Amino acid sequence: MQLHILNSDELWFPPATDALEDGLLALGADLSTDRLLLAYRSGIFPWFDDDVPMWWCPDPRFVLYPDELKVSKSMKQVMKKGSFDFKMNTAFEKVIANCKAVEREGQDGTWITDVVEDAYTQMYKLGYAHSTEAWQDGELVGGLYGIRLGNIFFGESMFNHVSNASKFAFIKYVEQLKAEGVVLIDCQVYTEHLESLGARMIPRSEFLEILKRQIG
Repeated sequence: MQLHILNSDELWFPPATDALEDGLLALGADLSTDRLLLAYRSGIFPWFDDDVPMWWCPDPRFVLYPDELKVSKSMKQVMKKGSFDFKMNTAFEKVIANCKAVEREGQDGTWITDVVEDAYTQMYKLGYAHSTEAWQDGELVGGLYGIRLGNIFFGESMFNHVSNASKFAFIKYVEQLKAEGVVLIDCQVYTEHLESLGARMIPRSEFLEILKRQIG
């Protein structure tokens, strides 16, 4: 296992098995669309630290199978009440801006830098990135964004201004993705919130095999 240093002149990633114990695989390079697409197809995702791209492929991997989505009784009541309107891809730039601005427990800042925001907005314009949104009385109150490749959705970040709004958007989107034939949602790393919705750990090797079969 070794930490690789990348540069922007070469479009490649080392094997995922080279990742350190914490999942960190490489540092450096850029967030060009071609590099991001190669990363996701390879099971790798970026986080930033002091403006330096950090590329990760942890083992195990935290994922959600759409068939295993858990909706609590309280959330079923929220869904029935019709408190929120569900929309997709109507406010991508607002969604990522809100994800960037939200304060998160245990974090000094956000990994969504201006560079990240610009890169994923470009991915949206090219049809790779998507947003799912919860609206209330004409206001965007929650949502998430991520990357869709083949039958895999790679979740990136979510935000919530009204209780249960992001959870509502997530549940509605998982149901939509399931109907479209998506077989796996990559949640990257563990969160108690997503575990409550049915996400679980699987071996990295299993995750990478699924990517090979499901991304055309």
